[in-house]
Amino acid sequence: MKVLVTVKEVAEANDDFAIEGTDIAASDLEYDLNEWDDYAIEAAVQLAEAGIADEVVTVTIGPERTEETIRMALAKGADRAVRVWDEAFEAGFADVAAKVSTFEAVVEDEDPDLILGGVQAADTGFGATGVALAERIGFEHAAVVNALDVDADAGVAHVRRELEGGVEELTDVELPAVLTVQTGLNEPRYASLRGIRQAQRKEIAATDLSDLGLSADDVESALTITSMYEPESESDAELIEGDAGEAAGRLAEVLREKGVDA
Repeated sequence: MKVLVTVKEVAEANDDFAIEGTDIAASDLEYDLNEWDDYAIEAAVQLAEAGIADEVVTVTIGPERTEETIRMALAKGADRAVRVWDEAFEAGFADVAAKVSTFEAVVEDEDPDLILGGVQAADTGFGATGVALAERIGFEHAAVVNALDVDADAGVAHVRRELEGGVEELTDVELPAVLTVQTGLNEPRYASLRGIRQAQRKEIAATDLSDLGLSADDVESALTITSMYEPESESDAELIEGDAGEAAGRLAEVLREKGVDA
């Protein structure tokens, strides 16, 4: 049984940042593994440790910089990785459809029995890629999974899903399937020193669109970022200055003005 895990590197802005064009300045961004994907990696590795999965492969859409993040997944127990990048992705914002087209081509090459991914990404928060991929490739799917038990012999994944209003659903999903997992599914491990050393020797296959039989038109985004700016903020807050007596007097005055009276 082969498990394919979609892994994304997400960017987080510093407290103080500058905007350059339609993006945050690269110097003000810090990159890390998407939190939800970390739980998906752990689930896949646990399946391998239990003898259910024969191979765990990760797939990432990202430039060469993302290999540091990919190595984190390899250090935690993934066997190998596929990294897809092309100049076409640099031209604009890659929307869900563009990512799904790319992952669909990787799935065709890898032929996995189970695809795992985080329920959403910390940067865009669309929460749609996994479900859209399942629809495109014709796999069964379940989203917001917070418990997982795979019966490979029966070809079924027993899952528990978190629904609205605190309701949980128990259901069986026939394999092959796409499951997007919620935080709390497990406890992601820290990469050991041994794992980090081994990760340096594991394969990261750098792939472009032509390798996958795709063209720039196949990943053209329907979304365009036209502008980025910090929203103007309005506040009626008053900073009370002075010594304790002056501050207390002004505070009492404000409270009386607001109708607060002892």
